[in-house]
Amino acid sequence: MTTAKLGVIGGSGLYALPELRDIRTVEIDTPFGPPSAPPTVGTLGALDVVFLSRHGVGHAFSPTDLPYRANLYALKALGVTHVVSISAVGSLRDEIPPRSLVLPDQLIDRTVARARSFFDEGIVAHVGIADPFCPTLRDALETAATVAGLPATNGGTFVCIEGPQFSTRAESNLYRSWDAAVIGMTAMPEARLAREAELCYATAAFVTDYDVWHDTAAAVSVELVMSNLSANVDASRALLLSLAENGLPERSCPCPDALANAVVTNPALITDRHRARLGAVGARYLGAPGTAPA
Repeated sequence: MTTAKLGVIGGSGLYALPELRDIRTVEIDTPFGPPSAPPTVGTLGALDVVFLSRHGVGHAFSPTDLPYRANLYALKALGVTHVVSISAVGSLRDEIPPRSLVLPDQLIDRTVARARSFFDEGIVAHVGIADPFCPTLRDALETAATVAGLPATNGGTFVCIEGPQFSTRAESNLYRSWDAAVIGMTAMPEARLAREAELCYATAAFVTDYDVWHDTAAAVSVELVMSNLSANVDASRALLLSLAENGLPERSCPCPDALANAVVTNPALITDRHRARLGAVGARYLGAPGTAPA
């Protein structure tokens, strides 16, 4: 049985995890290029952890330009089984004020300029993503939040926009009419790719603002967002420490077998070059170059 290992994707404000011990930086390349930053491998309590700064050293990548496929591939290749995405978001509901924590269960993808799949050259796979966030990991995060004294809303729809600009007021009110809970810029295609890689994936969405729909709120600005980031970063670190103390949940969810029966391409047409490109993501079903599937 694969040993559980936590991958943490740090969002805006969370560029390192000082609580990690026995750390080392891993220089890794992938068939999809290098990740945003070299991952940091270490331990958090008794838990093996791989930390990856989503936006890179010095916040160099915009949401559109992030190497999403390289990031998720790197985590998979390093043995990660569970991924917690720490994300800064805007609230679309009165009852979810700034500095709240939301553990969304649904996603609406409004991105338009990002690679959405590992399966883009010579191999077609149709993976189910009806429930884009792993329910067992989401529940484990809720428990960890409770233990850490962080009230959390478990459930709600995350609207992912292209960015890097914030929404217009009309767009913000449109998303509210969809009964969405929060809005951000990076959950997609992360959730899609995590599912293809058979990783348990959940987002801890920390609210920085009310977006632009709120009558009593000023228009969203970088200054407003940054003013709440510090408190949210402290809360995210407390959440991860609590999760590490409680341990990762067993993988009784569908995530570990998401690719089973998903590949529809005739095996006779799958070349070693295709297998090499999929690498760690597809090896279980396609085999390594020059071999048959396991």
